[in-house]
Amino acid sequence: MLTELTIVSAFLAGLLSAAHCIGMCGGIVGALTLTIPNNQSLWLYLFSYNLGRISSYTIAGLVVGFLGASVTEQLSLHDYHFVILQFSGIFMIILGLYMGDWWKGLAILEQMGHHLWCKLEPWGQNLIPVKKPWQAFGFGLVWGWLPCGLVYSILAFSLASCNTWQGGTLMLAFGLGTLPTSLALGATTKWIINFTNNSQVRKLTAILIVILGLIVVYEARYTSYG
Repeated sequence: MLTELTIVSAFLAGLLSAAHCIGMCGGIVGALTLTIPNNQSLWLYLFSYNLGRISSYTIAGLVVGFLGASVTEQLSLHDYHFVILQFSGIFMIILGLYMGDWWKGLAILEQMGHHLWCKLEPWGQNLIPVKKPWQAFGFGLVWGWLPCGLVYSILAFSLASCNTWQGGTLMLAFGLGTLPTSLALGATTKWIINFTNNSQVRKLTAILIVILGLIVVYEARYTSYG
């Protein structure tokens, strides 16, 4: 049940983070689409770009899930369950507070990620202008590492899963959640922004994720003491 809750949270975070994603990635997608040859399919390039981006998310999830599994090999089974459940629940609460604009603590993680991003960004710039689908894929592969508090929060879930494949699955779920927004950044951008910027929609989603986090924390205590 707990794994399903975090996967649902990851997907919801991606699906309803449209305004945040448009603010961070709108210019990137615009740079991509403006360089696509007129005689080629826009959708082919958009899918190639997003395949690269989501691949990067999934790879990152696999890596941190593996690291989590490696670390917990040194812990007892009892400590293992308690620590990962508490960690997952707390980060779900932090994510909900971030999405609801009640606390911006995840911005600190974004600042930390800029050191890595400074090394990767030139690789993406070298792929502009995009003239072939493989370039769009490579462009997305690089831009999947753009510093983002939402991405880092889901990576925390992946780390806490202490399982390589579950870590990758969580990041894949998040990436799929962001896919509709990324594909629709053209004609429906205004509608998406209006919908996801609606304070009631954002706060309802944030409250839901906080509740899921509280459930996970409660389950962790129950597992530990029950």
